Order: sequence, then C-alpha cells, then structure tokens
Amino acid sequence: MNTRNRNLYYLEELSDYKVADSDKDVRGWKVQDVEGRIIGEVDNLLVNKNTERVVYLDVEVDESIISANHKPFTAKAKDGVHEFINEDGENHIIIPIGMATLDLNSHIVSTKKINYEIFAQTKRLKKGTPVHREYEVDVFNSYTRPKTETHYPDDDTFYNRDEFRK
Repeated sequence: MNTRNRNLYYLEELSDYKVADSDKDVRGWKVQDVEGRIIGEVDNLLVNKNTERVVYLDVEVDESIISANHKPFTAKAKDGVHEFINEDGENHIIIPIGMATLDLNSHIVSTKKINYEIFAQTKRLKKGTPVHREYEVDVFNSYTRPKTETHYPDDDTFYNRDEFRK
C-alpha cells in the first residue's frame, strides 16, 4: 500500500503515539449496541495522523455477528449496484469515536444509534487491514442509513462530522 495516500493508522503501528492521560484507553473493553447486546470488544484504535486524534474504534466482533450471516449493507453506486460479501477471517469493524459512549464504571463502550442488525450487516475486515476511504464510506453509510450523503471529501474534512468527535 502506498503510505503517502494512507489516512489512518492503528495505534499499535505508531510507536511515538499513546492515549493521552486525560483520555481512557478502551482497548479490551466490551462493546454493546443501542439495546445493550454485546457485539464485540475494542481491539485497537485508528488514528488520523494529520489531525493527531483517534477517529475510530477497531472492534473484534462477537462470533454471533459473524454467524448471523447477514449480507453487508451497501448503497447503490452511481454506476450500478456495488456488491461485496464478508469473507472468512473478516471479523473486525470500525466505529466512529463520536458514535461511542463510555461507561467508565463497567468498562463498556456503547452506541446510541447502532443496533445489532446494523452491526451484523456492516462490512467487516481482517485484523490489521489498512482502512481505505472506500471502506470508511461503506461503514459510515451503513451506520447512518437511510440518511446518506452522496459526496465524501478525500481529505481530512471527512472527519469534521459529529460522528468523529468525542
């Protein structure tokens, strides 16, 4: 992969980065959907080096998400239907940091808008796979449906939305 065009890095890839003392390191915390159902565990954090902040939680999904066997949600591309499937070994999803709420007492990350079915229908990736803008947009559209935008900027203004703020 061409690192010049790379947007996001896993925190563990960046030896000179760490979670700020004022923030909680949520790696290892359980993640639950809007109804309180556990959907996985935070495995890593994704950092935008240009803005120097965490923008996604990398979540290893629970086996029940995988066994639900839902086809991933996709919006129609302007040139026809854009189809993809989840493959063996793809057991991670990303969640925009602003869509997560922390329960500091029980060490649980919750979402206020995303339910189990949406998580099950979201395109997954393999652990450590570089995250490209196309995947980010697919996930963002899955979480914010049916209200989706038609244009996503290729630069860091993509992260100016509320979904990427703590």
